[in-house]
Amino acid sequence: MIIAIRFWEMSALRGISLMATKRQSLRNFPGVTFSKLLGTGRGETFTPRDADPHTWGLLAVFQEESALEIFNDSSLVKSWGSAPHFSADLTPITSQGKWAGLSPFAAEVLPSAEGPVAAITRARIKTSEALRFWRETPPVTESLKSAPGLLGAIGIGEAPIGLQGTFSLWESGAHLRAFAYGSPAHQRAIELTSVRNWYSEELFARFRVLRAEGILGGRTISSK
Repeated sequence: MIIAIRFWEMSALRGISLMATKRQSLRNFPGVTFSKLLGTGRGETFTPRDADPHTWGLLAVFQEESALEIFNDSSLVKSWGSAPHFSADLTPITSQGKWAGLSPFAAEVLPSAEGPVAAITRARIKTSEALRFWRETPPVTESLKSAPGLLGAIGIGEAPIGLQGTFSLWESGAHLRAFAYGSPAHQRAIELTSVRNWYSEELFARFRVLRAEGILGGRTISSK
């Protein structure tokens, strides 16, 4: 299994147009088993004011690398732009939770895999809990930005409100685990999630990085 993540820079109008017209084409592309079109944000507050109207992207899951190669050269991908602002190909290590009622990332490599890793956290926030969630987010995002071993991170979402997440790249699994389990702000967020139950659906997945290149969250990435 290979997960392709791509981001492009473009005008807000073009990004909104692609989000409105390309969802079904991506879903029906040969070899794609799961897909999402993504808006992005700074990942600081996860509110609408956090959105980046000039960076848009997609996530697509393939079972075969040959299908990914065809996808990369397709008119569908080229319709987004000549070259992605950021591009990554991943294979799953672990995945917990659901995305749109599905478990799209079947783990295929051992958790002890060495080298750079990526993480996707994604949740559907209950409307009744949104204000509380937003109040608790800033300390976590501040600690993420300064976390040792972080290569880059960006907020991702399927909608301006309610469907929120983060995509991040790390030097190693050890650095990611140190942030996830050692950051006081992140630990508090985990505890509050358990107490307040503010998600109706959530997913956390970790991946081995096969290839990554471009600009992610203002940082230059090169890992091939």
